[in-house]
Amino acid sequence: MILTGILGFVIPPENALTSGAAPYNVFHILFGAFGLLLVFSKNEGYIRGFNIGFGLIDLYQAAASFLHLFPERLFQWTRVDDVLHIVIGAALVLVGFFGNKKRN
Repeated sequence: MILTGILGFVIPPENALTSGAAPYNVFHILFGAFGLLLVFSKNEGYIRGFNIGFGLIDLYQAAASFLHLFPERLFQWTRVDDVLHIVIGAALVLVGFFGNKKRN
Protein backbone atom coordinates (compact mmCIF):
# COMPACT_ATOMS: atom_id res chain seq x y z
CA MET A 1 0.00 0.00 0.00
CA ILE A 2 2.85 2.35 0.74
CA LEU A 3 4.25 1.78 -2.73
CA THR A 4 0.82 2.33 -4.28
CA GLY A 5 0.55 5.68 -2.52
CA ILE A 6 4.03 6.77 -3.57
CA LEU A 7 3.47 5.68 -7.18
CA GLY A 8 0.23 7.65 -7.18
CA PHE A 9 2.29 10.79 -6.69
CA VAL A 10 4.92 9.79 -9.26
CA ILE A 11 2.92 8.42 -12.20
CA PRO A 12 1.29 11.14 -14.31
CA PRO A 13 -2.52 10.93 -14.08
CA GLU A 14 -2.87 10.43 -17.84
CA ASN A 15 -0.71 7.26 -17.58
CA ALA A 16 -2.34 5.82 -14.45
CA LEU A 17 -4.99 3.12 -14.39
CA THR A 18 -5.96 4.00 -10.82
CA SER A 19 -6.75 7.26 -9.10
CA GLY A 20 -3.83 9.59 -8.53
CA ALA A 21 -5.73 11.91 -6.19
CA ALA A 22 -3.45 13.22 -3.45
CA PRO A 23 -5.80 12.36 -0.55
CA TYR A 24 -6.11 8.80 -1.89
CA ASN A 25 -2.32 8.48 -2.11
CA VAL A 26 -1.87 9.78 1.45
CA PHE A 27 -4.55 7.32 2.62
CA HIS A 28 -2.58 4.43 1.10
CA ILE A 29 0.71 5.58 2.61
CA LEU A 30 -0.73 6.07 6.12
CA PHE A 31 -2.69 2.81 6.23
CA GLY A 32 0.23 0.95 4.66
CA ALA A 33 2.57 2.27 7.35
CA PHE A 34 0.06 1.34 10.06
CA GLY A 35 -0.30 -2.18 8.63
CA LEU A 36 3.46 -2.56 8.46
CA LEU A 37 3.79 -1.54 12.12
CA LEU A 38 1.26 -4.21 13.02
CA VAL A 39 3.23 -6.83 11.10
CA PHE A 40 6.38 -5.85 13.00
CA SER A 41 4.45 -6.13 16.27
CA LYS A 42 3.87 -9.84 15.49
CA ASN A 43 0.55 -9.61 17.34
CA GLU A 44 -1.69 -11.99 15.43
CA GLY A 45 -4.89 -10.47 16.83
CA TYR A 46 -3.96 -6.97 15.70
CA ILE A 47 -2.92 -8.23 12.27
CA ARG A 48 -6.20 -10.14 11.87
CA GLY A 49 -8.13 -7.07 12.98
CA PHE A 50 -6.31 -4.90 10.48
CA ASN A 51 -6.97 -7.36 7.65
CA ILE A 52 -10.67 -7.56 8.45
CA GLY A 53 -11.03 -3.82 9.08
CA PHE A 54 -9.11 -2.71 6.03
CA GLY A 55 -10.85 -5.34 3.91
CA LEU A 56 -14.19 -3.87 4.97
CA ILE A 57 -12.90 -0.37 4.18
CA ASP A 58 -11.91 -1.60 0.71
CA LEU A 59 -15.38 -3.07 0.18
CA TYR A 60 -16.95 0.18 1.39
CA GLN A 61 -14.83 2.13 -1.09
CA ALA A 62 -16.16 -0.01 -3.95
CA ALA A 63 -19.74 0.53 -2.76
CA ALA A 64 -19.11 4.25 -2.19
CA SER A 65 -17.82 4.60 -5.73
CA PHE A 66 -20.92 2.96 -7.21
CA LEU A 67 -23.33 4.79 -4.90
CA HIS A 68 -21.48 8.14 -5.07
CA LEU A 69 -20.84 8.32 -1.33
CA PHE A 70 -18.02 9.92 0.68
CA PRO A 71 -15.08 10.09 -0.11
CA GLU A 72 -15.76 9.73 -3.86
CA ARG A 73 -14.93 13.37 -4.66
CA LEU A 74 -11.68 13.29 -2.68
CA PHE A 75 -10.41 9.92 -3.87
CA GLN A 76 -11.62 10.06 -7.50
CA TRP A 77 -11.75 6.28 -7.97
CA THR A 78 -11.55 4.65 -11.37
CA ARG A 79 -13.22 1.37 -12.38
CA VAL A 80 -9.84 -0.32 -11.91
CA ASP A 81 -9.84 0.94 -8.30
CA ASP A 82 -13.35 -0.47 -7.86
CA VAL A 83 -12.34 -3.94 -9.08
CA LEU A 84 -9.20 -3.91 -6.93
CA HIS A 85 -11.20 -2.84 -3.87
CA ILE A 86 -13.65 -5.73 -4.31
CA VAL A 87 -10.98 -8.38 -4.92
CA ILE A 88 -8.48 -7.19 -2.30
CA GLY A 89 -11.19 -6.30 0.23
CA ALA A 90 -12.81 -9.73 0.02
CA ALA A 91 -9.40 -11.44 0.21
CA LEU A 92 -8.37 -9.45 3.29
CA VAL A 93 -11.61 -10.23 5.11
CA LEU A 94 -11.28 -13.94 4.30
CA VAL A 95 -7.62 -14.04 5.36
CA GLY A 96 -8.48 -12.14 8.53
CA PHE A 97 -11.17 -14.64 9.49
CA PHE A 98 -9.69 -17.89 8.23
CA GLY A 99 -5.96 -17.42 7.64
CA ASN A 100 -3.30 -19.29 9.61
CA LYS A 101 -5.25 -19.92 12.80
CA LYS A 102 -3.09 -21.70 15.37
CA ARG A 103 -4.27 -25.26 15.97
CA ASN A 104 -4.12 -26.74 19.48
